[in-house]
Amino acid sequence: MTARVAIVGAAESDLGVTGKSILTLQSQAVTRALADAGLTLADVDGIATTGISRFSATQLADYFAIQPTWTDSTFAGGSAYEMMVARAAQAIQAGQATTIVISFASNQRSAKSRRLGGVHEPHIPEAQFEEPYDMLFPVSYYAMAAQQYLHKFGGTREQLAEIAVAAREWALLNPKAFRYGKGPITAEDVVTSAMISSPLTVADCCLVTDGGGAVVLTSLERARDLPRKPVEILGYGERTTNTSFTAVDDLTAPGAIGSGRDAFARAGITPADVDVLQVYDSFTITAALSVEALGFCGRGEVLGFIADGRIRPGGALPLNTSGGGLSYCHPGQYGILLLVEAVRQLRGESGDRQVEGASTAVAHGTGGILSTHATVVLGVDR
Repeated sequence: MTARVAIVGAAESDLGVTGKSILTLQSQAVTRALADAGLTLADVDGIATTGISRFSATQLADYFAIQPTWTDSTFAGGSAYEMMVARAAQAIQAGQATTIVISFASNQRSAKSRRLGGVHEPHIPEAQFEEPYDMLFPVSYYAMAAQQYLHKFGGTREQLAEIAVAAREWALLNPKAFRYGKGPITAEDVVTSAMISSPLTVADCCLVTDGGGAVVLTSLERARDLPRKPVEILGYGERTTNTSFTAVDDLTAPGAIGSGRDAFARAGITPADVDVLQVYDSFTITAALSVEALGFCGRGEVLGFIADGRIRPGGALPLNTSGGGLSYCHPGQYGILLLVEAVRQLRGESGDRQVEGASTAVAHGTGGILSTHATVVLGVDR
């Protein structure tokens, strides 16, 4: 029988504008997650991380003075941490490691290391077709996906803005959120804010903050002896679809369709069984496409589906209950914090934003320009 695997610890680093180094924030996230699990660095024999240096797992292991038996430095953008959950679970099941920490942190706001134009790589083949247009990376690409969706299926910018409006409502319930205490916003506020890349305005775009998080995985058998309620990994799936948009025929059909289908099949459930949903919201369109692609509604239906408060506090599909990348925190690769919030919801530790009776959660990461997609299904016994 294959060993079952669970998340037994979850924590954030300091968030916002911290003035701290990446390794300091990483250290905070990891040690806090281990403390949450009732474990220490001496228990860790597996590390999965990225974003520190060329050899991120090596860097972190050296910093912590440990010699892990297993590491992963998969770089896939915001979906990397959901991918790492799958690889870590498989490593534990194979006996390569017993206790694995997955972590990420960034000081991008304090270091002022992010720019609107993003990262350009003129040496890659598709650059000859894209560089002449001086695209903003990644926002202009996601804007094209939004344009295609609205053209193909109809709908309005105001309907798409519901993603940001709902995220703010959740953030107002989360004292750690960057936009906590800033007040609610309306669809009009979103569509009339400064245009960045049509049709996406600044309020359609994620925050730029410092921050990070970590989760700790071990076998479910061992987890039952630890202090926190174990959150079992029920299923996972991933897809890698494109480097650029040059050869993508349909920007409205992301790889989340396949990754979600595989994750739900492994878990033996359907979207109707999910109590709380955490999806990457680098932009409002990212979240909208993910909700639809994961099967929570039909093709072309998401803008109508999310109307009338469905994804807000008290709604039928609680979405991004921390406030998401749009209103809570976005340190550059947000996928780790999707997992942290999903774990807290399933353990009943989310305070005023707690979804009552939540026993099944999905965390779905998106990386690059709708390039990488990874879905994790989590559950607890009630």
